[in-house]
Amino acid sequence: MGFDPLAPDWPDLPPKVGALASTRGGGASGPPYDDGQGGGGLNLGDHVGDDAATVARNRARLAQALPAGPAWLSQVHGVAVADAAAVLRGDAAPVADASIASAPGAVCAVMTADCLPVLFADLEGKVVGAAHAGWRGLAAGVLGQTVAAMRAAGAGDITAWLGAAIGPAHFEVGAEVLDCFVAGARDGAEAGRVRAAFAPVPGRADKYFADIYALARIFLAREGVTRVWGGTHCTVAERARFYSYRRDGVTGRQASLVWLR
Repeated sequence: MGFDPLAPDWPDLPPKVGALASTRGGGASGPPYDDGQGGGGLNLGDHVGDDAATVARNRARLAQALPAGPAWLSQVHGVAVADAAAVLRGDAAPVADASIASAPGAVCAVMTADCLPVLFADLEGKVVGAAHAGWRGLAAGVLGQTVAAMRAAGAGDITAWLGAAIGPAHFEVGAEVLDCFVAGARDGAEAGRVRAAFAPVPGRADKYFADIYALARIFLAREGVTRVWGGTHCTVAERARFYSYRRDGVTGRQASLVWLR
């Protein structure tokens, strides 16, 4: 299986903006970081136990499809937003879960293996961003922080794309996760929308299937971002295409990337 990135289905992506998402195939990694079909995997995570030299080869292969080097982050399920250009000038990946870019020459990148990657662009193609949104970061406000950083950098109307994440048929969580999101709702109407994103698991008390895509749309709407696309892939169900931590435990990481041309 060759390198086969996912081209985001993003109808209002400005011509000045490029975006792609890697999949698990087309790399050099062996099991359990392989492609799941007997070939090498394109694991991009250097923190998951894979051979460092192999990860470097995978990252070099990805870089061939990009106009500049990705601004890799040290992701911690937080809300910090980095400047992608500054990341590339540094010696080590900063602790952050999002980045923005306001000029060509840097590629915003986030790695995931079930958490939700969200790519952003303003409609004039002046500013882009990428955020890593697991449920903790989502509840803490990483999407709002990314939008705020983009607007501070000159972004106007913003469009967003939701990349591959654990789907609502597989993301089982406890009542504490539901309670966390409901407690953070801004009003009763939003609390109702949040509750609607959680479906009780039949036969399991206080267990719910969470729709992380629906939750992300709620948080984006809170920030005035209503042009939202994607949200159609499930990392758990699409074994041949995506890494999934929830499904496999020890596994690789794919990346979602956006840049200014």
